[in-house]
Amino acid sequence: MNNLQKYEKDLETLIHKGGRLYNAMFYACYSDQVKEKLGEKAKDFIKDLPNFEEVYQSWYSESLAIIRQLLPDRLDDFARLFAKPKSRKEISYENYVVEDYLQGLTLTRGWEKEVVVDKKAAIPKFEQQLNILKAVKQRFQSSLFDIKQLVQADLLDSELDAAQELNKNGFARGAGAVAGVVLESHLLQVCDNHGLKVAKKDPAIGDLNDLLKGNNVIETPVWRQIQHLTDLRNKCDHKKSTEPIKEEIDELIDGVKKVSKTIF
Repeated sequence: MNNLQKYEKDLETLIHKGGRLYNAMFYACYSDQVKEKLGEKAKDFIKDLPNFEEVYQSWYSESLAIIRQLLPDRLDDFARLFAKPKSRKEISYENYVVEDYLQGLTLTRGWEKEVVVDKKAAIPKFEQQLNILKAVKQRFQSSLFDIKQLVQADLLDSELDAAQELNKNGFARGAGAVAGVVLESHLLQVCDNHGLKVAKKDPAIGDLNDLLKGNNVIETPVWRQIQHLTDLRNKCDHKKSTEPIKEEIDELIDGVKKVSKTIF
């Protein structure tokens, strides 16, 4: 199964699971209304509901990973709907998040314990998360989505797997060279994605790294990390240098994986 098929299958599964989680959340908050509306069908409906508290965390982690890959501009929005804002000084309906729901947080006031905000406030937040995931599917199916990048990601993953196997079997220098080619190929694609013209006919990784930083595609910490990966790669290309060790190549391969999955 290639990346294209894998993403499509994972998306369908996650969206379906998200719909069932939404039903479970809604029932937990409005059980009487659900039973009244469904009547005799309520028993079967309730029996099939997942345990939201147990299933949500894995759904969130899987969804986060696929949004990071296919719709990175919505990643922060998705995460904010889950996590408590660090700047939050008091709890309200507007800033109540899914994390509060998981902790069963309810805010009351006065002697009569009037409910100010409770778990019901998390329903629209989770619904927004589910809609973001559905937007990933829409982009996936849209002609605006560049399938070429998924195909390239598939090839790069295969080459990194080969590099890992080489390193595992004692061919550190060869493994590092392969990982370096993958890094260079990905950075060239990132430049192309952002319409950046590469001046040199055969640019080095450092040239591409500087071009991306100079055009504010990447920030200084990422630029430094890529510099470090370049140094590790160069250690493999120059035979007069110190022999690279397995741990250094493991670091290089892991770093290239991270770059290829987080910079687009």
